[in-house]
Amino acid sequence: MSKHGVDDANPAVGARGTQRSHDSGPSTDEIYPDRSYSSGSRLLDPAAAYARSEYAKPAYGEPTYDEPAYGKPTYGTQAYDEPAYDESGYDESVGASRSQPRTGRDLVFTGIRGLGQTLITAGLVILLFVVYELLITDLLTNQRQEELTQDLLQKWEDDPTLGPDLPGGGLASIPLGDGFARIRIPAFGADYVKVVIEGTDPDVLEQGPGHYVDSAMPGELGNFALAGHRVSKGSPFLDLDQLRPGDAIVIETEGFWFTYRVLGDPATGNFGADPSGIPGQQIVSPQDTQVVFPVPGLDDPTVEPTAAYLTLTTCEPKFSARLRLIIHAVLDGPGLPRAEFPDGPPALAEG
Repeated sequence: MSKHGVDDANPAVGARGTQRSHDSGPSTDEIYPDRSYSSGSRLLDPAAAYARSEYAKPAYGEPTYDEPAYGKPTYGTQAYDEPAYDESGYDESVGASRSQPRTGRDLVFTGIRGLGQTLITAGLVILLFVVYELLITDLLTNQRQEELTQDLLQKWEDDPTLGPDLPGGGLASIPLGDGFARIRIPAFGADYVKVVIEGTDPDVLEQGPGHYVDSAMPGELGNFALAGHRVSKGSPFLDLDQLRPGDAIVIETEGFWFTYRVLGDPATGNFGADPSGIPGQQIVSPQDTQVVFPVPGLDDPTVEPTAAYLTLTTCEPKFSARLRLIIHAVLDGPGLPRAEFPDGPPALAEG
């Protein structure tokens, strides 16, 4: 027992210089070394005394918090944002981690993720292309058809010589890309009206049905041949496969109405039953150009025709240009003057 009444043999409350528990804290004598327990002695302020003692200082190896230099917090003598490196060059600062090598599984997942993103992007591009081809081009072509219709009607009003000079005549010269007639197909509805444009170049067919420049003109002997898109670009010949033998196809020029009828037997629906031997409908390869010869189907384009035919060509099947769908029709009687039939021929009411 010490002179202060403290049991020196008890480690939990040991006096100065004795072993004690870490949880017990400093002894009274260690905090207040100059304290006198005699009557009348002046006691130090406990907080000030603790601050002066060795227990207020960090133990060896413990962090010290200094004033930050230039606003940067420091950890001991090292700024927090400056990583420490060991001899191997790895960042040993708090929160740093060594990079791990990528495994084969990681590479597989990365490849799958990249492939998925590529497929999604490709799908979106294809979707946008389809929307453009099926919707946007139709809107643009319909708008162009309205402009061509207004221009054509204005020309017909200003220059009556734009009509064919029958019999045996025709339009001597039509600039490529110019509209010169209109086609109506009653089976497609009363609102089916398309301006026919001279030429079959791609930029022409984007505007509407185009006329093969070397073929006959409306009402003439020979083969008045037209080409048109099946899908997109206004889709003027989208439902060409729906035509049946005997269906009317009306061509309107500045001065006349010409009515053609699809070849075949209207009673049986047989396209191959026409006495001329020319089928009303056929599917051919793009190289079979004889379908637009003066006598459709004959290999000799120099044979003089004895009838006035109409041929419509388009792609087959839909959404493909692998083959061509062909419709052949023959002129049904002479042309009717527009002046006498301002509302069109009787065939327009057949739809």
